[in-house]
Amino acid sequence: MIRSARRLAGTTAACVALGAALAACGSAQAPQAGRPAPARPAAKPPTLPAGPGGAAPVFFHGPRTLGKTVALTFDADMTADQGPRAAAGEHFDNPALIETLRRLKVPATIFMTGRWADQYPEQARSLGGDPQFEVANHSYSHYAFTDDCYGLPTVSAANMKSDVQRAYTALLRAGVPHPMPYFRFPGGCYDQQALRAVGKLGVTAVQWDVVSGDAFATDADAVTKQVLDGVKPGSVVVMHCTRSAAPTTDEVVRTVVPQLRKEGFRFVKVSELIGQTPGHR
Repeated sequence: MIRSARRLAGTTAACVALGAALAACGSAQAPQAGRPAPARPAAKPPTLPAGPGGAAPVFFHGPRTLGKTVALTFDADMTADQGPRAAAGEHFDNPALIETLRRLKVPATIFMTGRWADQYPEQARSLGGDPQFEVANHSYSHYAFTDDCYGLPTVSAANMKSDVQRAYTALLRAGVPHPMPYFRFPGGCYDQQALRAVGKLGVTAVQWDVVSGDAFATDADAVTKQVLDGVKPGSVVVMHCTRSAAPTTDEVVRTVVPQLRKEGFRFVKVSELIGQTPGHR
């Protein structure tokens, strides 16, 4: 779990989406009365400066000394060729998990593939319009940006940038008004070639320092223990909001959240952790 661009119009729309983000898995229903008003970007989201040769910077966790904060992140995975499986009834979404996060008032960052947004546009729009969440880019196709990445198909070097642009186009089309300038590599796999390719879009690559182990897990207690044992101040936890491939995640969240709060942790979005990081812009 853990592959061009549309023609000129699609690419232009993607760039507009990313520009809006720089400037500035969910319920099956769009926000209604009683829901928070759609979020408006009050300021440019914080990013990290590019690396040598324009390579995208890579963020793993926030500062360890600025309080007990932790960011839960959820990958909304769907590869470009999984449409027939969805049509046959496989669930790549997890509305119950998002409702749990809402009920527990846990801010979270959702890394969404463009293919997922195409499949579940109402859910993408609901997440994108809820200020409790921020939606970031997880590629369009969920194809790997390196070889030998958990058996994922690979996207060619020539198509890496356009795949990310296509995802921004899909997020906008689904109704996500302000997709964040953050990108998570499928499978977390990258190299310098991949960093240079996506760096042209001005994104910060977001990894993690706590692997929940929820992908394909059937033992919620084991996943819960792995998260609780791994979290430190400033941690970024990677989880998934795909029912078919991460069936225990909702149960894990219902246990992890109150326990971490009991230990004094405060839940934040990735953007807050990046904003606390020295050198951010």
